[in-house]
Amino acid sequence: MITKLVLLCLAAYIIGSIPSGLWIGKLFYKKDIREFGSGNLGATNSFRVLGVKAGSVVTVIDILKGSLATLLPFFFLPQLDAHFMLLTGVFAIIGHSFPIFASFRGGKAVATSAGVVLAYAPLLFIAAIVVFLLTLKISKYVSLSSMVAAVAAFIISLFMGDVILIVLITCLALFIIWRHRANIKRIRNGEEPKITWM
Repeated sequence: MITKLVLLCLAAYIIGSIPSGLWIGKLFYKKDIREFGSGNLGATNSFRVLGVKAGSVVTVIDILKGSLATLLPFFFLPQLDAHFMLLTGVFAIIGHSFPIFASFRGGKAVATSAGVVLAYAPLLFIAAIVVFLLTLKISKYVSLSSMVAAVAAFIISLFMGDVILIVLITCLALFIIWRHRANIKRIRNGEEPKITWM
């Protein structure tokens, strides 16, 4: 069983490592998004560099990466406690942030983290998405909206009675904020780009 779990974690990392923004940019737009905008491989830079259509596709793929990886124990080791789903989900997040297919230089983990939450706690996912969209509508900053949604997910998780989920959401919120430290600086300096499509 341990061997199977290790293999599932490895599979989750590989799934998370799929650089959707990079591959879609190169395949359909002949662009390496690492050379434009923030240089990030995530959904936000995909929106900025490739446009709304491509950015939306990248976002969906990155969310599905997290969900699929989280569900691996459910499908292949259903006898395990459900919390092991969070373990494989974490490996997908690591893969997304440090992808083996893109020189370990990946995205900021927001969409893939959302995918993990979607698979494990759908209501929490919906609540976080609502907070994200409301903040985005008001601020026009994707980065700020991502951080606010992460903090909101943490606060909401405190009322769910799942200690392991709370620990994970706490770590994810801190990690997402840390990954956005450059964005925080740009927001303070009035240099962070705002979206124009909402």
